[in-house]
Amino acid sequence: MVREFAIHLYLFVFRFFFTIFSICPQKKKTTFVASFGDNALFVIKELQRQTDDQIVVLKTASCRVDFQVDSLDFEPKIFFDWIRSIYHLATSNVIFIDNYFGFLAAVKFKPSVKCIQLWHAAGAIKQFGLKDPSNAGRSPKAIERFKKVYSQFDYVVVGGDKMTDIYRESFGIGEENILRTGIPRTDFFFDEQALKKASDALRKKYPAIHEKKVILYAPTYREGEFNMSSLPLNIDHMYQELKNEYILLLRLHPAVRFDFVNQYPDFIFDVSDYPDINHLLAVTDLLISDYSSIPFEFSLLQRPMIFFAYDLEEYAKSRGFWEPYEQLVPGPIVYNSKDLVEAIQTNNYDFNQIVKFANEWNEFSTGSASRRLIQAVYSESENAGAISRG
Repeated sequence: MVREFAIHLYLFVFRFFFTIFSICPQKKKTTFVASFGDNALFVIKELQRQTDDQIVVLKTASCRVDFQVDSLDFEPKIFFDWIRSIYHLATSNVIFIDNYFGFLAAVKFKPSVKCIQLWHAAGAIKQFGLKDPSNAGRSPKAIERFKKVYSQFDYVVVGGDKMTDIYRESFGIGEENILRTGIPRTDFFFDEQALKKASDALRKKYPAIHEKKVILYAPTYREGEFNMSSLPLNIDHMYQELKNEYILLLRLHPAVRFDFVNQYPDFIFDVSDYPDINHLLAVTDLLISDYSSIPFEFSLLQRPMIFFAYDLEEYAKSRGFWEPYEQLVPGPIVYNSKDLVEAIQTNNYDFNQIVKFANEWNEFSTGSASRRLIQAVYSESENAGAISRG
């Protein structure tokens, strides 16, 4: 009740200012609303190469990326920036977003405006959008609001047709809304110079990377998990067994605050605040994940992954999976720290499975996704439509 009232009030105020600013003339301006920012960064760089559009970025509190363009804090508590953000949304001709943003339920864009959903993942393990199991506990009014938000997407960018089917079900969109241009941030994995530059920078920042193999632990966000003082890993055991050969990088979700005493500073490095996940993947020899979308991009590097699903049954019940978990993930599944360490030491991976996984989810992500996306969106509508139809 209180939550719905707060949302209603937010949307009422947003709609009020948006309506006023809509009187202003539309400009040759592209506005990005970024909560993750990884895809937006690559689109912005390509946009600067191909057009002379004004570029504005509206950043939520969770966005760590430095875009090096005009940026505003897209948070109501920073009121002046928030109002200016609404102005930019009301006067732009192209808008890119990378997440679910409730304000879309309150606005009516001019007919010539294009709204493009970049999303923040190349693939999906867990269900979301209209298929999210938690919707069962939401009111009919809330569900209608979700549908209103999804109806604002003129285009949704995909890296492979497996994701096309997921978006259709999650957002209730049609074939005409699909842009098969590839995921912009994956361009990085095809750029040898960029990979080397990122690797060199991280090795300079963390000299231990020079000496040992790198394990990156990057778990997904779990509902209500805003503060963590411990990890589901047995750090003591991992340190004793792996310290001579490996270091462990920790990359937690942007919504999670991690507060713990690091007893092994020569083994554990918290990189949760490092702005670019791509750079971290460039130096990673072994990824440990669970239900996160990071493996979909990491698979392009054809390096091994282990899936630490210590709460698989509980998580599957609360969030739901698109496919049986055991059939989807391209690596060993372990359920406790002891088995995790054993899997690392065994070092037995099916690389054919990883390549197959990468090809299935990234068939359109071939190194020029950002360029193709800009060409599609900023060309005539019929050309963009041709790409959306494959």
